[in-house]
Amino acid sequence: MASLKFSIVIPTYNEAAGIERLIRGLGDVFKQNALDGEIIIVDDNSPDGTGQIVDRLAGEFPVRCLHRPGKMGLSSGVIEGWRMARPDSVALGAMDADFSHDITILPKLVRALEDGYGLAVGSRYVRGGGITNWPWRRVVISKVACAIAQPLTRIKDITSGYFLVRRAAIEGVELDPIGFKIGLEVIAKGHYGKALEVPYVFTDRVTGESKLNEKEIFNYLKQLRRLYAGRIFSNS
Repeated sequence: MASLKFSIVIPTYNEAAGIERLIRGLGDVFKQNALDGEIIIVDDNSPDGTGQIVDRLAGEFPVRCLHRPGKMGLSSGVIEGWRMARPDSVALGAMDADFSHDITILPKLVRALEDGYGLAVGSRYVRGGGITNWPWRRVVISKVACAIAQPLTRIKDITSGYFLVRRAAIEGVELDPIGFKIGLEVIAKGHYGKALEVPYVFTDRVTGESKLNEKEIFNYLKQLRRLYAGRIFSNS
């Protein structure tokens, strides 16, 4: 049986220190598990040359780079990356470039969709999942962010940025590009039916600098307000 075709988008800004290792690691995971995937890097004109490194690797690995003119944001980058995904990709996904997401669970995410799930989420907050090397402040922020979004879904790790979703589940769905929680948009708005959370241990980034700041926290709250307002309007 042929493996499900998928495209996974990785937005980047100043990730030159680790992007080659990540692409090579994903290439090994694809090869060892016979996965039919492509990697789309969406680079926001990184001054450290991240995009140029990706271009150099394009002939060796199933990777392409979308070069954007400036720092335009994570969610919008993922959405743009999905638009350029190969037409025969049945599933679309997202992950971070900083090694916080465990690439070895990717085959489990693919297998979940092959088994009939419409959405597979890499989850820190189900049995077997967890967080390591994160400052207590980030742990608190993450858990509070999940808690205030919980009425929108039964998925425990609603703020996860590591997932695969069937393309058909988000076709025609208007996804808000604000902020950096594109997974929240997909979970709250997608028509995916059954969802599975696959546990993994989140590790704080090993290269580069965190993109979380007060502006992103504000954008998350703004994003939540829109989602709740849309839910109330649709039920009225």
